[in-house]
Amino acid sequence: MPTASHPRRVPRLHRLLALASGNWLARTYLAVFAVSFTVMLLFPESAFAGSPLLLTAPLSFLGVFLPLDPGAEVEGAADVTAVAVFAVWLLLCALVNAAVLAALATRAATATPHVADPAEQRRKDMTDPADIRPKGVRALLAPAVDNWLARGYLAVVAVALGFFLCAMFVLPDPGFAGIWPLMATAPFSILTVAVSSPVAYHSSIGWLSPLIFSIGVALSGLVNAVLLGLLARRLRAREPRPAT
Repeated sequence: MPTASHPRRVPRLHRLLALASGNWLARTYLAVFAVSFTVMLLFPESAFAGSPLLLTAPLSFLGVFLPLDPGAEVEGAADVTAVAVFAVWLLLCALVNAAVLAALATRAATATPHVADPAEQRRKDMTDPADIRPKGVRALLAPAVDNWLARGYLAVVAVALGFFLCAMFVLPDPGFAGIWPLMATAPFSILTVAVSSPVAYHSSIGWLSPLIFSIGVALSGLVNAVLLGLLARRLRAREPRPAT
């Protein structure tokens, strides 16, 4: 009967909420975010006021495209609405990141080693490790390309990185072109800035700075895409149906 299976169909939003609070790693992340969000509201001028943006990166940085100004003084109804929408946006970004952490932790917990029979084990031992390594790398990177969420994110990273390279090597004034790939691939891209910035101050090897930054951004985007792909797999997974 159609009505009998309907209650077992869990909406993806409900599944996201359940996944975001499903294990200790996700709950710890949400607790840290709640503390940082409270600090931002109580002490907006402190040095830790921007920590919720870093904790919810990279999705939180998409808020720059929203017509909001949460840093302005709250006076009228428009300002109150802007702050409320910004707070809801940060909460959604935190839930997505918590769900990503939960999906990653769940995959690590369920990846139990398979006990093979002695003949199969000997065959694996005799296999050339060079033949096994590519398969392991492909399996590790598969979540970054086997779903629309991760592929769409990689497309955004590619556009941002392409704009940065064009601004650096083609346009006469690159300006702040690096901010777009930095925001798109945060938080791991922040480490890239820490590595590439000192190189830029050496005149003899200054040309290496944009290349190091580009490689770091590409790797950071790939890591984020894998994490988003793991989340997409968890949201796409069907609930087990009880035997009838």
